[in-house]
Amino acid sequence: QVQLVESGGGLVQAGGSLRLSCAASGIIFSVNNVGWYRQAPGDPRELVAAITSGGTTNYADSVKGRFTISRDNAKNTVYLQMNSLKPEDTAVYYCNARRESYVTVYWGKGTLVTVSS
Repeated sequence: QVQLVESGGGLVQAGGSLRLSCAASGIIFSVNNVGWYRQAPGDPRELVAAITSGGTTNYADSVKGRFTISRDNAKNTVYLQMNSLKPEDTAVYYCNARRESYVTVYWGKGTLVTVSS
């Protein structure tokens, strides 16, 4: 059974930092592209950052220079380091995983990040 479990969310003041983690099980993590998405109330889910199995990263323009995605294949875990947080970063953050050329996408249940002004 595939599981993606996010952790590290919480309440932080504007300008602060948080580090999100997503631990994967039931998949060959190293061959999966993984990403972080977020969804604020009333808004569609949007890509925040992604990292391929080969380590290539991609970021939404709104988080470039503030957020860093990384992965530790030995721990089957992907991280999202979030610095200089803004109130508009408030959302539920989800991780996902998809193997290249495969149709199935796996999602975690999300972790809530709240940034106060």
